[in-house]
Amino acid sequence: MPDEETYPGQGVVQASWAGTVIFALTAILGTLVSAADIVALVVSVAMFLIGTGVFFAAFVRAVNRSRTDEIGVMNLFFLDTSAPRPVRLSLLASFLVEVVVAIATAALRTNTSIAFGILAPVYGLSLSGLWGARYGTFPKRAPKPAAKQKRPTTPRQ
Repeated sequence: MPDEETYPGQGVVQASWAGTVIFALTAILGTLVSAADIVALVVSVAMFLIGTGVFFAAFVRAVNRSRTDEIGVMNLFFLDTSAPRPVRLSLLASFLVEVVVAIATAALRTNTSIAFGILAPVYGLSLSGLWGARYGTFPKRAPKPAAKQKRPTTPRQ
């Protein structure tokens, strides 16, 4: 059996899944045991804050790359055609698990701190964007056509 193919940015993928597992465990525990909901709150807010920082880092990197590469939002955050299939599926699955856990636990314990879990999926989406900004393959930007020279106009008499 051949070795599993490796791709760049495995640390980003692993960080995404680590955050997803921690979030899912604490959100489910907080939903089942009301004394643990403060832990779920702290994890959810931390994931949101980390995700926000990572989002801006990914955005800045993508803006810098956009000078030479044609980068679209779907390719940057959802890795539509910019990532190998296993990377795309893994990062999007991590994000999807976060969304499902956040909605399910918030629906089960409405009007509690568990509802803050809906902020946590920012983490998964931002790590997907970070992978895209760092390692994604994008088409090269087409050179801009040279500007036409304006002919000097002479005033009419």
